[in-house]
Amino acid sequence: MSSGPDELASLHFQLVRSLLEEGVCPANATIANNLNWEMEHLEANLSKLADIHGPVLHPHICEPWIVHPFSLTPTLNWIQGEQHSWWAPCLWCALGVAALVGGETFIHTRIAAASEPIVLIVADGELLDHTDLVVHFAIPPSRAWNNVHQHCALVLPFHSAAQIDAWCQRHNQPKGQPVPIQQVAALARIWYGQHARPDWRKWTVAEAQSIFAQAGLTGPFWDLQQRAGQF
Repeated sequence: MSSGPDELASLHFQLVRSLLEEGVCPANATIANNLNWEMEHLEANLSKLADIHGPVLHPHICEPWIVHPFSLTPTLNWIQGEQHSWWAPCLWCALGVAALVGGETFIHTRIAAASEPIVLIVADGELLDHTDLVVHFAIPPSRAWNNVHQHCALVLPFHSAAQIDAWCQRHNQPKGQPVPIQQVAALARIWYGQHARPDWRKWTVAEAQSIFAQAGLTGPFWDLQQRAGQF
């Protein structure tokens, strides 16, 4: 049995829909049964989906580990909804989960991944408080998929650009771009707004570049021209 874009979209939809409606990702056996696929065919499609940066698979087993914007294992960012709760790899993703879920959600995270907890209140993807925070993107998006776990772990909230400077020096971390959190929320709404559609497809590099521009993220740091294919 051959695979095509429609099958990959159906598989992605199964993953995201289950996370939204049940709060968990289904087991491979459940996915295969829902799609009437043999396990071998499911695993082949999971690998193909991972190749275009759909889910991130576990390193040693063909099972989803991250289904952006959701993390399937605990992280710093916990999103509390009316019926379910979720983890996200980074604050950008957490805001994406809030936008996908809709209604009122609460993002629990920590300033600079340290001792100060904060709770962000989000309504239908719109941030209602803590609107003066800045989010630090340490690694340029063009290099995000060199190590997507490191990239996500470093997308963190801070009170100011000066706090970012001191944090980077103290922890020997790369200094990237501070972005107002409202701008990151806008990016999340655009980037992840179509993620639960049955006809989902991965953004091309050109489309991703356009989304960054729509969110006001321009300049060399946000330039994706050196990448090819899907982002």
